[in-house]
Amino acid sequence: MEKLLLTLIFVPLAAGFVLLFTPAKWKLLHKGCGLVISVFTFLAAVKLFTAGKIVFDQPILDIWQVKLNLLFETNHLNTFILLFAMGFGLLISIYSLKDASAPRQSNFFYGALLLAVGGSAGILLTGHLIFLLIFWEIVTVSLYLLVITGGTECRFAATKSFAMLGASDGALLLGIGMIWVLSSGTFQFTGLGLPTDSALSIVAFLLLMLAAVTKAGAMPLHTWLPTSGECTKASIMAILPAALDKLLGIYLLVIIVKEIFLLQSGPLSFILSVVGAATILFAVLVAMVQHNLKKLLSYQAIAQVGYMVLGIATLTPIGIAGAVFHMLNHATYKCCLFLCGGAVEHVSGTAELDQLGGLGKKMPWTFMAFLVATMSMSGIPLFGGFVSKWMVYQGLVQMESQADPAAGFWPLWLLVAMFGSALTLAASVKILHSIFLSRKPDHLRNVREVSAAMLIPMMILAFLCVFFGVFYRIPLKYFIYPALNIERETAIMGSWNSWLAVIYLLGGVLIALLIVLLSRSLLKQRSVPTWTCGEVQPNDKMIVPGTHFYKTISSLSPFKQLYHLQEKEHFDLYNHGGKIGLLFSGFLKWLHSGLLPVYLVWTAFGLIVILTVLCNIW
Repeated sequence: MEKLLLTLIFVPLAAGFVLLFTPAKWKLLHKGCGLVISVFTFLAAVKLFTAGKIVFDQPILDIWQVKLNLLFETNHLNTFILLFAMGFGLLISIYSLKDASAPRQSNFFYGALLLAVGGSAGILLTGHLIFLLIFWEIVTVSLYLLVITGGTECRFAATKSFAMLGASDGALLLGIGMIWVLSSGTFQFTGLGLPTDSALSIVAFLLLMLAAVTKAGAMPLHTWLPTSGECTKASIMAILPAALDKLLGIYLLVIIVKEIFLLQSGPLSFILSVVGAATILFAVLVAMVQHNLKKLLSYQAIAQVGYMVLGIATLTPIGIAGAVFHMLNHATYKCCLFLCGGAVEHVSGTAELDQLGGLGKKMPWTFMAFLVATMSMSGIPLFGGFVSKWMVYQGLVQMESQADPAAGFWPLWLLVAMFGSALTLAASVKILHSIFLSRKPDHLRNVREVSAAMLIPMMILAFLCVFFGVFYRIPLKYFIYPALNIERETAIMGSWNSWLAVIYLLGGVLIALLIVLLSRSLLKQRSVPTWTCGEVQPNDKMIVPGTHFYKTISSLSPFKQLYHLQEKEHFDLYNHGGKIGLLFSGFLKWLHSGLLPVYLVWTAFGLIVILTVLCNIW
């Protein structure tokens, strides 16, 4: 069984690396290899989930005080996340078989996809910080390769994503070095439990937190996600930013809080709370005014990360359990939403909301899957997103009994979280109207539903959204509670009865259908073209764009200033970091004048500084 750990990780990595160098015209080989290995990784993940505790520990290097072990181990947390991560990889492989909008460079697409799958498995299964960093970098590189397959227009997005994630990976490396010092020379993090009672431990926690929230896409290091979403294909957004990156980022954050550190510093919890609340509020406000479907979904994905961070910041069992459950729900419904968006782009050739409309009758199955995923994301009862958000809300309320700075603001955190759900629903209504419910443009008259290979992954994910909402006790019992060592359910759901809600909802649906049928039988209806002053108007001129729903919000204070700054990219740390880098490189260019006297002066100055600081000559 120990060999299965190695096979699950290194087979997709090796296959993905080989596929990168195969000819691009061998598309059938690329698709077949990607599908077969994705099936294998999913089946292997199922086997590991049911196998119990497995440990593979092989010493590789022992020099002075540095010990490097190839350490992989399974537990309830990593095998449950691994199961769904590999499942998402399989669904994307199936979806991409018939996706005509998939990248033409199929060797790069499937090669990078397998690298992402293998790297994700390595991150989840390793118990060694050095190997976690190595696999973390592999996933970052695979994201760059996937984004770059979108063509020349995606080069900036790929570079930006790689730069921001690479910078956070540097923070992860520095934090790992500090942990090695704090732990007296060990890189194994299972059960480490370092107290956060010193400056070094607090800085190490913040560095690792920075890497986790950047990978997950939380503010303020989030801008790589919408930039990638605007030009990258939906199948790529569905697998990495929407699914794997969220799973990996929140997994690392949970490991930081529960395994590596003992969070004793109140300000650290307060920082997490501020990051979570700000991410929810600002991301959903920006999402409401977006016109590009994938960019809007990207900002909604960012907002949902705020709930996970906020749940972990509560430091309560129910709050952390809600965060982990919401991580699972989010990966499910957001992957479904991006796949539905990819189906719409596949048949229409565009992701701009202004150019879409009336596809509800033409694409009923896609519409149904999108509606279910939207309801789950908005926290509507009977869907998985409601249950996990409800648990986060309860965790925020339970913060009242804690004595730290973050706990005193729990009503504010709760208000932001609930307000964010309302705004998420508002933005989702805008999408539903723009794509499926408004008047259909003439150029979309001949569209039809996508193939079964694209529909099956969407319907499976939509089914999970409903299943996790109605039968929520099953994922809590078999996935969440064992992963977090919660032995028994202590009134986590309060008085929530999902079956009673199902009965009420079905009753309401039946009554609504009865009213519709009666109205059609009793009232005579006729359809006529739209006309003005006796003349029939062109169909496209009578369309009311859904993007205008919340246009007035952008003109109201203080939202007007917020949107203005956001459009000018004043909140984009990538731009600010680039400007600082240009200033620094310009300073170095000024120093590198080519004149020998200038070099001698700077050499003498540097020598004086070294002697003063290190040798204490004065």
